[in-house]
Amino acid sequence: DSFKDVMMLNEAERLLEISKLYCDRGDYGLALPNLKKASELFLLEKNYDSYLKATQYILRIQAERENHEEITTIKDQLHDLVIREGIDLNSKTYYTLGVCANYKGQVESSLDYFKRALELSVKSNSQEDMCYAILGLSICYRQQKKYDEALKELNNLNIILRVLEITELKLSSANAQARILMDQKKYDQALDLLWVAYDEVKKSKQLNSVIIILENIGTCLYELNQRETAQIYLNLAARSVDPENNQHLLKRISKYLENPSQNSEFGNDLVFDLEKHSVIEKNIGSIDFKNQFILLDLLKLFITNQGKIYSKEYLVENVWKQHYDPTVHDNKIYVTIKRLRKLIEPDYDKPKYIFRAKNGYYLSKSTKVHLKASKTEGVL
Repeated sequence: DSFKDVMMLNEAERLLEISKLYCDRGDYGLALPNLKKASELFLLEKNYDSYLKATQYILRIQAERENHEEITTIKDQLHDLVIREGIDLNSKTYYTLGVCANYKGQVESSLDYFKRALELSVKSNSQEDMCYAILGLSICYRQQKKYDEALKELNNLNIILRVLEITELKLSSANAQARILMDQKKYDQALDLLWVAYDEVKKSKQLNSVIIILENIGTCLYELNQRETAQIYLNLAARSVDPENNQHLLKRISKYLENPSQNSEFGNDLVFDLEKHSVIEKNIGSIDFKNQFILLDLLKLFITNQGKIYSKEYLVENVWKQHYDPTVHDNKIYVTIKRLRKLIEPDYDKPKYIFRAKNGYYLSKSTKVHLKASKTEGVL
C-alpha cells in the first residue's frame, strides 16, 4: 500500500508539471483533464498543498474561459474541504479566487480576496505570494480609478521584484502600470513601458503575456492615430487568441475591433457578436438570421470550436436538444446545413466556411473569425 501511495503521488506530481507547461502555452484543453486527475489523486492522499496548487490552475482556466458556474462549484468544494478537514486555504488560492471574481466584474469581492491573500503571504513570509496579492490590489484600485493607490501598490511590487527574478510578475506589473497611463490618456508614456516589456517577454514562455502586451501596444498606437501600425499589433493579438479558452482576453481585444469597417481591415471573414447574436461576413456584410435560432446556434458552435468535427448525433443532442434518430434527423441536418451555407457563403456552389467530413461537419480552420463580446475590464 505504501508503494502504491508513492506511485500515486508521483503520477499526480507528473500530471501537475505537465499541466503547468500546457498552461504556459495556453493549451488549456490539454491541461484541464490532467489537472483534474492530479487533483483527485492529491485529494485521495490528503496532500492538500498540492491539491490546492492543481485547483488554482483549474480555477484560472475556468476564469479565462468564463465558466463562472464551474468556478462556483469549485468554490463550494473548497468550502466543504475546509469544514470537513479543518485545513486553511493559502495565499495563492485566495489570489486565484480574487482573479475569478475580478473576471466576473466583482471588483469589491475581488479586492477582499486579494487583501486576504496579502495578509496570509505576510504571515507566511512568502515574497512571491505577496507580489501576486499586491498586483491584484493594484488592478482593483485602478478599476476603482484610485490611481494613486494603484501606483503605490505597483511601486511596492517593483521594489520586491528587484530581488525576485519572476518574469511573469515583471510583465504583469508593466502591463498594469501601462493600463493606468492609458486610462489617463498618457499613451506615449505607456508605450515606453510596453516596449521594454516587449523585449522582456522574449524570456517568458507564457502566451497570454505576449498577447496582452501586443494588445496594449496596439491600443496605444490606435489612440495615437497610428492606425496602420496599430492594426499589425492588434491583429497579431487577435490571431493568437484561442476563442474557446480565452473568452476573457478575447473581450479585451474586441474593443478595438468592433466596427465592420475595422473588421474588414483586419481581414476577418466572419464576425460573430456574442452579445447581439449578429453575424457579419466580409463580402455579404450584416447577415439577417430572422429569428432562425437553430442556424445561429449551429454557427456559434462551429465558430467557437473552429476546425472541430461534430457528428450528427452531437449536433442533434446539443443544438436541437433531442435524441438522435437517423430516420428523422439525417435529412433535417442536411437541410439545415444547406440553409446556413446559403446565408453565410458568398458563393453557395463553392463553400469556403462549412465543410462535411466523413463523420460530421466543421468550420474550416482557414476561416478568419472574430468573436466580439461585451466589454470588460481588468487584466491579471
